[in-house]
Amino acid sequence: MFKEFKEFALKGNLIDMAVAFVMGAAFTKLSTAFIEDLIMPVVGRISGGMDYTNKFFALSDKVTATNLIEAKKQGAVLAYGNFITIGINFVIVAFVMFLVVKAINKAKALTEKQAADAPPAPNAEEKLLIEIRDLLKQKV
Repeated sequence: MFKEFKEFALKGNLIDMAVAFVMGAAFTKLSTAFIEDLIMPVVGRISGGMDYTNKFFALSDKVTATNLIEAKKQGAVLAYGNFITIGINFVIVAFVMFLVVKAINKAKALTEKQAADAPPAPNAEEKLLIEIRDLLKQKV
C-alpha cells in the first residue's frame, strides 16, 4: 500500500498540480493586493471618494455602527461593498487567465504550423539515392 502511495505521489501530474496550487495561492494574494490597494482606491476616487470596504446594509435594527467590522459585531449585515471588490477581482483574474490561455494557444498553433511547414527529413533510402546521384554527377 505504501509503495502504491509513493508511486502516486511521485507521478508528474501530482507534482505539476502541487506547483500549480502553490502558484495559484501566490497569484491570489497578488491579485487581492492589486485590487484592494491599487484598483479600489481609484474606483472610490472616481465614484466621489466612496470606500467600498465599509459599504453594507444593516439587516437588523440593532446595527448602528458605521464601519463593517463593528456592524458585524452588532448583528446581521449585507456587505455588498466586499462583494463588489471580490467581483472586480474575479473579472481581472478571469481576464488575465484569458490572456494567458490565448497566448499559450497562439504559441502552440505557431509551433504546430512551423512543424507542418518543415519538410520531413529524408529516410535512409532517400539519403542513399541522393549519395548515388551526387556520385554520378561527379563522374560526368
